[in-house]
Amino acid sequence: MSVHSTSSDAVDTSARKAVVVFSGGQDSTTCLIQALAHYDEVHAITFNYGQRHSQEIAVAQAIAGELGVTAHKVLDLSLLNELAISSLTRDAIPVSSALQDNGLPNTFVPGRNILFLTLAAVYAYQVGAEVVITGVCETDFSGYPDCRDEFVKALNQALCLGLEKPLRLVTPLMWLNKAQTWALADRYGRLDYVRARTLTCYNGLVGEGCGECPACELRARGLQMYLADREQIQAQLATKVAL
Repeated sequence: MSVHSTSSDAVDTSARKAVVVFSGGQDSTTCLIQALAHYDEVHAITFNYGQRHSQEIAVAQAIAGELGVTAHKVLDLSLLNELAISSLTRDAIPVSSALQDNGLPNTFVPGRNILFLTLAAVYAYQVGAEVVITGVCETDFSGYPDCRDEFVKALNQALCLGLEKPLRLVTPLMWLNKAQTWALADRYGRLDYVRARTLTCYNGLVGEGCGECPACELRARGLQMYLADREQIQAQLATKVAL
């Protein structure tokens, strides 16, 4: 059997089923909204790894129900918490925007997206989905190595070989900045919903969040940019994303 890796930032219009890696945050909710507009079946998968902002599990469950996904699976991944020391897995480590000696922020959780995408691919295998969608991005991002396009493409190939099945890892936000991600939600008529209902804040506050952590600052800066120049940013979005 010939198996091909075809990771992409574009919607796969030939596929019927998709699995969305879903945290209930701005990025994954925007991906979920887009997926629901393009696929017959959309399955969401959320991982409980003892994260600092544990409220995201309840938020993800609520959003998945409100948006009407085909199924929503919450997977216990406490093993990751035992292995990966980060400010997102240890309450005693304050969240900081400063870089560590290794050049990464202390919010980086080693192996997180390796596990998330691998387990999402296994779930996709079981439900017969041809696509796994993740909201990783390497334009406006925190410098995490497992959010890079190069990583996603390499893992996609490994998953196809290991499962002996064609599978696409799709990254709709890979080349979008935060303002353009807000524009994408707005294009589907869901800007206010994403703004009010999602949880991006590292301190677990829904919506606008604490306004101080790196995630909140990035989110707010992108929203401000988008609201200041909607028409131009929508035009930029149209050149990057097939809607």
